[in-house]
Amino acid sequence: MPDHGRERRRQWGADRQQDPMPAVPAAPSDFTMAAGRMALVVTFVAWLAFLATTLGHQFTGPAAERPGLLQSLFYVGLVTALAASAMAYLVARLGFFARARTHRRAARAAIDEEFADGAPSLTMIIPSYQEDARVVRLTLLTAALQEYPDLRVVLLVDDPPHPRYAKPEQLLHAARDLPGEIEALLAQPGAHFTAARDRFAARAATARDATAAEVHRLAAYYEEAETWLARFVAAYTTTDHSERFVADHVLGRLGADLSVTAAALRTAADDRHTRLSTTRLGELYGRLASIFSVQISSFERKRYTSLSHEPNKAMNLNAYIGLMGGRYREVATPSGIALVSASDETEAEGFDIEIPDPDYVLTLDADSILLPEYCLRLVHLLEQDHNQRLAVAQTPYSAYPGAATRMERIAGATTDIQHIVHQGMTHYFATFWVGANAVLRKRALDEICETEYVGGWPVHRYIKDRTVIEDTESSIDLVIHDWQLHNYGERLSYSATPPDFGSLAIQRQRWANGGLLIAPKLLAYMRARRARGERNRFSELFLRANYMMSICWTSISLPLLLVYQFNGRLMSPIVLLMALPYFLAMASDLRTLGYKPLDVLRIYAFNLLLLAVNLAGWASSIAQGLTGAKGQFRRTPKVRSRTVPALLFVVFPYALIGLSLVTLKADYDHQHWANAFFAAANALLGAYAILAFVGLRHSIADVWANISSWLYTPARSTARAQQVRRSAKPAPLGARAEVANWQEVLYFGGTDVAPQMVQPATGPRARPQAPQKRVPLTHFRRATDTPVETVAADALGIAQPIDDVVRAAR
Repeated sequence: MPDHGRERRRQWGADRQQDPMPAVPAAPSDFTMAAGRMALVVTFVAWLAFLATTLGHQFTGPAAERPGLLQSLFYVGLVTALAASAMAYLVARLGFFARARTHRRAARAAIDEEFADGAPSLTMIIPSYQEDARVVRLTLLTAALQEYPDLRVVLLVDDPPHPRYAKPEQLLHAARDLPGEIEALLAQPGAHFTAARDRFAARAATARDATAAEVHRLAAYYEEAETWLARFVAAYTTTDHSERFVADHVLGRLGADLSVTAAALRTAADDRHTRLSTTRLGELYGRLASIFSVQISSFERKRYTSLSHEPNKAMNLNAYIGLMGGRYREVATPSGIALVSASDETEAEGFDIEIPDPDYVLTLDADSILLPEYCLRLVHLLEQDHNQRLAVAQTPYSAYPGAATRMERIAGATTDIQHIVHQGMTHYFATFWVGANAVLRKRALDEICETEYVGGWPVHRYIKDRTVIEDTESSIDLVIHDWQLHNYGERLSYSATPPDFGSLAIQRQRWANGGLLIAPKLLAYMRARRARGERNRFSELFLRANYMMSICWTSISLPLLLVYQFNGRLMSPIVLLMALPYFLAMASDLRTLGYKPLDVLRIYAFNLLLLAVNLAGWASSIAQGLTGAKGQFRRTPKVRSRTVPALLFVVFPYALIGLSLVTLKADYDHQHWANAFFAAANALLGAYAILAFVGLRHSIADVWANISSWLYTPARSTARAQQVRRSAKPAPLGARAEVANWQEVLYFGGTDVAPQMVQPATGPRARPQAPQKRVPLTHFRRATDTPVETVAADALGIAQPIDDVVRAAR
């Protein structure tokens, strides 16, 4: 593989852990379970004590010193919001512990036997927008090496098809070349092992048990596959921890597994007491062929005027899913190339694109990777009889180990903590689809699909794009329609974490935006359950509400506790006791995940840094609710250099530190020791967050970059705007109009629709003021041999051949 550039310089405090957690989590001990339950009980009892003492102040002590009722209720509301989030975490981790104790991994032989006669069809779609080829290559490589038969992988390239600048053009060409590159890489071993499987099938047609020589032959093929992978890994140039992870723990571990299987086969061949059946050998041959056999292609929705071009990931996925199960002709029209369904009447003329309709659709982000058994195990889960109403199966992604920056390490720690939370939520039937990776039942998507017509073309919405967290809203839509979602209890997927504050702020602001808009759908879900005669589950609703809205209420509660000077009698050490089990539980989980227990304080500092980011996401939700506009989807940058964050995000942490110091001084003067401790902790950890995760020098540079962007703007020529305004002027009454392009006029409809295409003629030598590029008749031709005149007539909606129209006009 080519060298992709220098490796990012490792910071002091970067992640030293290079090995990932085991795929199957260890079962928690009895002490861990008891401690988890005790933490929840202590938090709840402390909250009850806080509630009783705070409201009791209304009736005890001198009347002059009593806090007002509204102030007390306000304070209780803020603390209760924070306590609710803490208890939601403690409840979810108990669910994770329960699932880890009961999870049993399905035997590989059982899976191979179930799919021996053919596996359900599966199409993996990978949305990509101006991604670095290095990142997409890793994703495609791990997708192609899935141990799933007849897998189709489609890269959904969402880059503009005609970029104006060199860098986007390079990214586009690289994205178009990647599917062919990966397919060519695996073509030789794929053909080799597929031929070996077919030859064995012919030999084993009449035999029941395999001979020792046959088993040794299969072992040799497994050793060949392991050797091929070893050579590939040895030639692979890694430049960061994500590439090292793929080389060592995806390709390397797959090679090691093939080597162990080969050794086991040779041992079985020498065992005189038992014989392997030809059926089992056929399954093992099939496994080897499926690893290296894959169909990889790409698709660009923005090439077609008949598909939605809305700039978000959801519509990129929807555009392709909506085409599944059809055959289409490419027809060039004045507005661009359109995909027209090849009906039964026209199918004899041929078609340009055929997209199969699979049983399952796997969505995978372009910066995520899968372990080789991901598809096989999740589809096997979905195929069980008791899971026929299961719409989504996924494994919440984990962070790559070995992060090079302190920011990426702590952000990765929060990702791994969220893995525990998501797994635990499944125990309470509160699973949310996490969009980085998931296997979706196509039948369930069809059931929640909504269709509208834009410009005469159908636009299908399987995945809602009203908010930028499209997977969350689609989760609620599925459960309303009586579908279920499930997190598979293993670590089978990994995803990149932003290494700097600027790119992380873009990602986390997107995550914080939309939950408030989706939350009212919980009421529709409750009504749907009652209509089906089912009782609503408090634990499920509590965890779902916390998942969607906790970012909002925690981001508001913490600054208000610092800003508002509450009555001294409201300040209680019980609040600290209420928070203690939460921090101790998270410290224990961090240690289990391979981090340091003190990282719990670094995570708190990290969240202080993101307060403004979360508040901005919450404000965007409010703005969307008031205006009805869709959220703007911003892709997380994947660059080796830094991304400049917004000025507010840079300045807010400094303002928070200043506010904490002012509060500390006031509480010290009034001897409010509990609140003084809270203010001092926020000031200290906020300062640590700035120094460790951003840096003073980078903060100054970011402030200057934001200010300079306001002071200096690139000059823009107004010639084009003036030209368009001139061309849009209507022709004088009675003047004969000169048609710049007759095909476009007939297609669009005239001056009101396309005024730039009809120009007033002021003299025999007058020319259009805004010359338009003519669309020649050959632009209506498609890839088949259908006469040009017929295709043009179909595209323009004209019943007679185009030559007759021209003659009539003359």
